[in-house]
Amino acid sequence: MKNIKLVYAVLLLSLTALWAIAEMPWAQSYDFRGLRAALINYTGIIAIGAMSVGMILALRPVSVEPLLGGLDKSYRLHKWLGITALVVGIVHWLWADVPKWAADLGWRIGGPRPVRGAPPPLDNPFLQFFREQREFAEHIGEWAFYVAVVLIALALVKRFPYRHFFNTHRLIAIAYLVLVFHAVVLIKAPYWNTPVAWFMSLLALGGVVGAVMSLARRIGHQRRALGKVEAIERIRDNNVLKVDIRLDHDRWEGHEAGQFAFVDFNDGEGPHPYTISSGWKNDGLLHFHIKELGDYTSRLEQKLKLGMPATVEGPYGCFNFESAKPHQIWIGGGIGITPFIARMEELAHRGGTQATSRHQTVELFYSTRTPDEVFIDRLRDLAQAAQVNLHVIVSGRDGKLDAGRLVREVVTWKESSLWFCGPAGFGHALKNGLGAHGFDGGDFHQELFDMR
Repeated sequence: MKNIKLVYAVLLLSLTALWAIAEMPWAQSYDFRGLRAALINYTGIIAIGAMSVGMILALRPVSVEPLLGGLDKSYRLHKWLGITALVVGIVHWLWADVPKWAADLGWRIGGPRPVRGAPPPLDNPFLQFFREQREFAEHIGEWAFYVAVVLIALALVKRFPYRHFFNTHRLIAIAYLVLVFHAVVLIKAPYWNTPVAWFMSLLALGGVVGAVMSLARRIGHQRRALGKVEAIERIRDNNVLKVDIRLDHDRWEGHEAGQFAFVDFNDGEGPHPYTISSGWKNDGLLHFHIKELGDYTSRLEQKLKLGMPATVEGPYGCFNFESAKPHQIWIGGGIGITPFIARMEELAHRGGTQATSRHQTVELFYSTRTPDEVFIDRLRDLAQAAQVNLHVIVSGRDGKLDAGRLVREVVTWKESSLWFCGPAGFGHALKNGLGAHGFDGGDFHQELFDMR
């Protein structure tokens, strides 16, 4: 989270600083119209800059995952940028339109409008072309703004069905392309001789690439592998479906335990992200444990058939258990146990934790409200093979798993890194509680498994 907060702050501060260098507000004596024009330009730069970086992140660039801490963090930043573009875009629209409405009502905000003749033609043919397109750019930009507001707002509504979100969210790319044209034409002409226009051009170029690839459905294309459903198993007490997919692994270069992939069963729903719950054995077989959390996942068992095709895109994520600490604590809340299953498979294949180069000790806490004894027996066998100490905590029977309990039960907690996967509120409470005991927040690793 620290990295994405830093990137978010640096982006907004950089855009603000570059606008200030171009505008030099400290050297201006603004009347109302001058102030309005400056703020329209500023809010436009912030809104289109945020949208541009959001579009770039929509490409799922693997190269930025280490910087941001994984694709899950990239999507959280993508969401913040979308909200920023929405809020600042509304402010931009208000500054542009409210004074016009006031003038139509006969209110004279800032005094009467000065009468000007036709401006002389510009020497630069590009700037002259932009000037001629201003009215058109204003009109289509306003309509694109309305479309973007609706689509971004829908994306933030969790009750909006995922299949509709998947199809409608792509339409933001069309609105974005129109808004880029709007911004390029209407940006203040003197800005083109300053760094703000150059920086915005680079961001817009990246955003346009992202928008075009989204519309062409080419995002993640090079990371897709085709496969077939090989096995389906219902873990009834947990309301979990275990799905095995056998890939043509010539297109799959393997994965690390803790990573996830987007899986599309070609049923019109679109790809959903699931943690891969198996280690890579170079045999093309991937396991996924899918929890019934919504309308689609609750109907998935009825939809799936053995041998049906599936497309898997990935792997993504940096939940990779890399740490210099001599000990590790793993906490899986409910379906959050899946990355730890994959890691234990990987460790068991290597001979257990004591066979690794760092000889780390691992304490795994599996917290569940609905224990499935068959599943837990398998978990115990796997933990034994991986030389991991397993603690099963059943909510309502064994008490609450909190920071105080961890400190009491794990004597090496100060020398441990902690890896958490589960409900966000559970993780937040643990992190805050351990922080109060002096645990370093940099050693708390958590997946933000929320792609909307």
